[in-house]
Amino acid sequence: MLTATPYPHHTRTGAARPARPAAATRPAARITRSRIVAPTLGLADGPSAAVFRAAAIRGPLYRDEATRASGASVATVNRHVSAMLAAGLLRERPDLAVSGAIGRPRIPFEVDHEPYVTVGIHIGARVTSVVAADLRGRILGSVEIATPRGESATALVAVAASARRFAARWQRRRLLWVGVALGGRVDADTGVADHDRLGWSGARVGEIVGAGFGVPVSVATHVEAMAASELLFASEPADHSGGRGSGLYVYARETVGLAVTLDGRVHTPAAGPGSVAHLPTGADVRCDCGATGCLEAAVGDRGVLLAARQAGVLPPGDTLPPIAALHTAARAGSAAAQQILIDRAHTLGRAVAMLRDLFNPDRVTLGGQAFTGYPEAVPHVAQALSGASRNGGTGVQVTGFGSRVQEHAAAAVALSSLYADPQAAMRKATVRV
Repeated sequence: MLTATPYPHHTRTGAARPARPAAATRPAARITRSRIVAPTLGLADGPSAAVFRAAAIRGPLYRDEATRASGASVATVNRHVSAMLAAGLLRERPDLAVSGAIGRPRIPFEVDHEPYVTVGIHIGARVTSVVAADLRGRILGSVEIATPRGESATALVAVAASARRFAARWQRRRLLWVGVALGGRVDADTGVADHDRLGWSGARVGEIVGAGFGVPVSVATHVEAMAASELLFASEPADHSGGRGSGLYVYARETVGLAVTLDGRVHTPAAGPGSVAHLPTGADVRCDCGATGCLEAAVGDRGVLLAARQAGVLPPGDTLPPIAALHTAARAGSAAAQQILIDRAHTLGRAVAMLRDLFNPDRVTLGGQAFTGYPEAVPHVAQALSGASRNGGTGVQVTGFGSRVQEHAAAAVALSSLYADPQAAMRKATVRV
């Protein structure tokens, strides 16, 4: 049986650089030079990073607790805590000091999250989410817009303008970083992306989105960013491994994808992430590539909605409704709608089984609204996975971030540098250009 593990941050509130675009496609708002910083997707080894993450996940905590969490010496922990207090990353909580103790009072500390904000942007095939997150990875607020169609520069200018308007709501906090997560292939060093689904080639995501913010911007592929959010923001994996060993993150919503983690870090191949979009499923559905039965065509939102329309569950029309319309029909008692979603769950389960047997990871995490949007189908995913897999020892769990995996992925890109080296990232973030 698959279950979702709730996380404590669930509070709702290498392509070559292309030629410079024509002036008409450049952002018209206040321009500042973009500072593109490649994200560090995973857990860092240094004591400063370990102490900061422990404070973000479990704070307030005492220095002896931070010593155990980091594995560093007491002197090393004290040195890094003092430095991060001075840098404004941590704050002490004397109101929580243990009273009546003999000797020097034990004063806990926590991440000083209230003065700062980061902005994360997830550019989806149909919907773009813009989120504000504090330094602990908590989502403070979010807004959704339709992903702009057309030429990449023009679309990215529109996304950036929406993000700047949203960031202006947090004027009492200091903006430290901007992170962008999207599908396709990303050159993290240049912030340039190719996104076949959107028709983007050589899209200057980092340069255009980062312009006008005056802070560093990082860009990553979205499934790798989702896998990183599980490492950075989850209090502890279900197997208590601390992220050690290998993991497989499988995503399904409008698109499908996977990411691999090795000893607490997301594997980011130089040529871009591998694709499972055209994994054969045996389903009788035609893919845009010309083949029949490709995974993304069978289980992606568009394919499922087309099947529902063909079955008469959804009315005809020029525009497909959101997938929530099919969920509503299923919950209202439509047997045809229920069967379509069960068929999707079985196809997903068999695909995950194939991937699990292929990679043989220590753990598997399932994310995306294809798994979380209709929880009634999760037992069918588990049943199909169990029946098709030859590797029964690997643990499988549904993400604890529920329907907000895209938001946490964007936040992970915005915060990854801070979690990798807090003091160095703070210096970069506070230098205005």
